[in-house]
Amino acid sequence: MSRRGTRRRRASAGFTLVEMLVAVAILAMISVLIYGAFGGMKRSKEGIQRVNDRYREGRLAIGRISRELQSAYLSSQVETPLNQAIAVQKTAFVGTQGTPADRVDFNSFANRRIERDSHESDQCEISYFGSDNPEKHGVIDLVRRISKHPDLEPTKGGQVEVLATDIDLFDLQYLDPLTGQWVDTWDSTQAVGQPNRMPLQVRVLLVLNGGRRTEQSGGRQTIRFMTSVDIPIQHPLTFATQ
Repeated sequence: MSRRGTRRRRASAGFTLVEMLVAVAILAMISVLIYGAFGGMKRSKEGIQRVNDRYREGRLAIGRISRELQSAYLSSQVETPLNQAIAVQKTAFVGTQGTPADRVDFNSFANRRIERDSHESDQCEISYFGSDNPEKHGVIDLVRRISKHPDLEPTKGGQVEVLATDIDLFDLQYLDPLTGQWVDTWDSTQAVGQPNRMPLQVRVLLVLNGGRRTEQSGGRQTIRFMTSVDIPIQHPLTFATQ
């Protein structure tokens, strides 16, 4: 009777130390696997959100560039006034090459007057070009310059704002209506360029960095946007000269 009672007491006793250690190890492994799975899901979600944000940023930038280029113009009134001494403004369409971003400066009917009593019209000077990011070394941003008061220097003045961050390429090409060829530069202010002429179309290529930069490899995804913009106002305006 005493032997059977001893066996029953041993059978009803708790887990041994070895069994507890094995159980804790299994539980720890399961916890690590669950944490890794949730961590991977979180990183995937953040990556998708980051790419979606970059697509939205690129679409907004391309949309704005297209709208403002479509309103580009030249004016004979200010280009060749009867008396050069009384000229107060000059219009231009100038496109230059750069690495990794080209630059374009032009006059446009794209200004939106926000303040009711502001002395502004729909005319403005606009530029698009690449600029170094002051906070991140080696990162180039696409910026937009706007001057709401056109003057004698259509490529200077005004305020500069970031249009798209961390770009890899901003490439512009111009369709010459006389030759039917795409050219990399345009200058309506020079006799050796395209004097007092506008391109028929502007081809815009914008490439954004879509992935996360790594210091070890520097590898990253890219997101490409391309469009061709028609320039409706082909000839200089002559509303005050004829």
